[in-house]
Formats: sequence, structure tokens, C-alpha cells
Amino acid sequence: MTNKNYLWSDAQDKSIDEELMDFLAGADIKLDKHLFVYDVIATQAHIGGLKTIGILTQIEYQNLHNCLSELKIKYEQGQFILDNSYEDGHSAIEFYLTQQLGELGKKSHTGRSRNDQVLTCSRLFMKHNLLVIKDLSLTLAQHVLKMADEQKDTAMPGYTHLQHAMPNSAGMWLAGFAEGLIDDCFLLDSTLNYIDSSPLGTAAGFGVPLDLPRNQVAKELGFDRVQINPMYAQNSRGKFDLVVLQNLYQVMLTVRRFSWDLSLFMTQEFNFVSLKKSHTTGSSIMPNKSNPDVVELMRAALSLIEGAMAQIQALMSLPSGYQRDLQMSKEPMIKGVLITKQVLGLLPGLMQALVFNKEKMAASISKEMMATDQALKQVKSGMSFREAYGEAKISKSEITYQQSLKDRVSLGGAANLGLNIIQSRLDMLKPL
Repeated sequence: MTNKNYLWSDAQDKSIDEELMDFLAGADIKLDKHLFVYDVIATQAHIGGLKTIGILTQIEYQNLHNCLSELKIKYEQGQFILDNSYEDGHSAIEFYLTQQLGELGKKSHTGRSRNDQVLTCSRLFMKHNLLVIKDLSLTLAQHVLKMADEQKDTAMPGYTHLQHAMPNSAGMWLAGFAEGLIDDCFLLDSTLNYIDSSPLGTAAGFGVPLDLPRNQVAKELGFDRVQINPMYAQNSRGKFDLVVLQNLYQVMLTVRRFSWDLSLFMTQEFNFVSLKKSHTTGSSIMPNKSNPDVVELMRAALSLIEGAMAQIQALMSLPSGYQRDLQMSKEPMIKGVLITKQVLGLLPGLMQALVFNKEKMAASISKEMMATDQALKQVKSGMSFREAYGEAKISKSEITYQQSLKDRVSLGGAANLGLNIIQSRLDMLKPL
């Protein structure tokens, strides 16, 4: 096996059991590839703090900062490979600095533990990606709102209990999806505020005998505030990851509902919607098949978020302070973030590939579906609603679905979709 470089031991110490260390490191190297750049940036901020309190001279700081910038560029260009010769990304940074700068590189970890190091780069990863997910959600909502306006006069049956209910419009159906995404973005903003605190400087959970300029470092990293208590910083690991996943769950629940609708509406029995060939696959045995695999996998993606949440929840039965169990919170959080970004990034293209079978949608509206309209017409003539309700159950309505949709003037209804209001909420969430 490849000998790993360990921060806490002589790399040539043959007493270290490599098989045991592979188990302890787990998937750290693979996962840290998503965190590595944030770890480098956090290290640059940390050494700036060390310069402020006199641990590093200006020249030492500048040499370390330049070396870290070179490492970041090399990593992004594929010239520095984060591989299994390192225990994790944190050790890779320190060993690189020591290799390039000698004894100076060994000063970079002063006043810091890998505990607050992983907390910081994970939190920067979550902050950045929540902003990306918010942007993707708003972009998707804009696509859906545009389509809702285009399809506002496209009639279709409305369903409750998967039974015929009242006439509806494709515009109203789509607008509901858009509004859901926008509400999810308000929740994203709340979650961003919740996790926007810097744990850097809390070390292993007890602070250090150095007057670290934690506010300065937090500001440099773009955090809104400092996480003050070192033990709470450790206790927030897993907890904050779980909150992020709970938010992603809401986003992907909106996507799942939409995917489920599409799955139903694309069946031959419904035949309301189809996908262009760019977004369907075929069967390996049945020449007649055209499968909406992408829709089904988008529908299934929520299960990965749910599994990730369950994994972290199972870890959280722990006492205060750092426990190695918490290492296993990293993978489900990262996977949840990545699948959410992937699905949201693909959805605008899917929307463009949708084709509405307007004739079939309109033809599926039965006369019985206007019964509620008939009852309310009687109410306008002075009849009590309950009496009108009873009559509508036994008499046929002469109201057409076109008239039903035209009369649906309550806010959000087919004749008053409120798209301008939904759009204003979307605009409120856009970055300035």
C-alpha cells in the first residue's frame, strides 16, 4: 500500500497499520477534492490572522500566501493531484507548504486544529453551493413562469385524489411549480443566514492561548459573524450539515412533485405531454419504447437527500465535543449538494423539451367537472350554497370549460394567475 503522510506522526513510522489508516481516513481524499480550494482559502485567511498577532512576519506571511495561491492554481489546473499519498486535504496543504518553504511551512497550522479547519472549509463549501442552488432555482423558476404565461390558455383537467375535479389550465399548474421554487429560495436565504458564522479559531473545541483576530479572519472569508463558543462549534458539525440537507429536501420535494406529474401526464393513458427525442431513451428490447428516464431519475433524486439526512441524523446521538463519528457527516452532505445542483441544472433544458398535447388535454375535461361552477352560478342567483350543491349533483351543467376557466377570477385561479406578483417575489430574491 502507498504510505500516507500523517500530520501527527513520522511518515516513515512502520508501526502505523496502513489498512487501519485506510479505514480511519475513509473517503476523505475523494471528498476533500470538493473542499480543497476552500481549505486553501481558509488557510490564507488564517495566516493573515497569525501575521496580525505577530506570529508571522510580513515576509513570512507573504511567502506563505503566495505559495498557497500557487497551490490553488496548480490544483485547479490539475498540476497538483490530491491522492492517497495524503491522509486528507488538510495534510496535503501543510505538507505542500513544508515541501516548498521548509520550516516556514510548519508555522501555517499554528493555533488551528483539523477540527476547525474541516468545519471552516465545509461551511464555505455549503455557503457557496447554497448560493449556486438558489441561483439555479431562480433561473428554473423564471423558465417556468415564462412557460406558465405561454400556456395560460391551455386547458387541462384538474385533479384531486387523482380523480377529475375542476377544469384547470397548464399555466396554473406551471405557476404553482414556479411559486414553490421561489418559496424554497426564501428558505435557502434563511439557511444561508443560519450557517453564516465562522468556526475558524476555535481549534479542537477549547480555543487556544493566542489572541487570534477571529473577527478579522471571519470578515476576510465572507462570514457574517463569528461562532463564539468552541464547544458549540464542534457541536454544530453535522447539525449544520443536516439543516442544509433539510433545505435541499424542500427544493427537491418541489422537483419530485413536478416529476411525478410529468410521469403521469406522459403515459399513453393521459397523453397530455411528451418529450422531444433529445430527452428520452429507448428500450434495449422493445422498439416501440420511448422512455422518460431523466424524469424518473429526477423524481428519484429526493431519495438520495432523504438517505443523506437519515445518515447524519443517526450520527447525531453524541455527547458534546468532537467525536470521530462526525467524519461520516461529510459524505452525505456533499452528495446531497451535488445531486441537487445537477438536477436543477438539467431542468431548464427539460422544460424546453416539453410538448403539450393541447387537444387531448382539453378533450379530457368532462361535463361533470363544471358542477362546482354550476352550483356557484346558482348561489349568485340567491340560492344557498348547500342547496345549489345538491342540485348540481343531479343536474347537468351547461357551462363550458372555457367559461369555467374564464370565470376563475380569484387570485391564483386560471383567469387571474398573479404571475406579476410571483415575478416580483422572484425579483426580490435576485442578487443586486
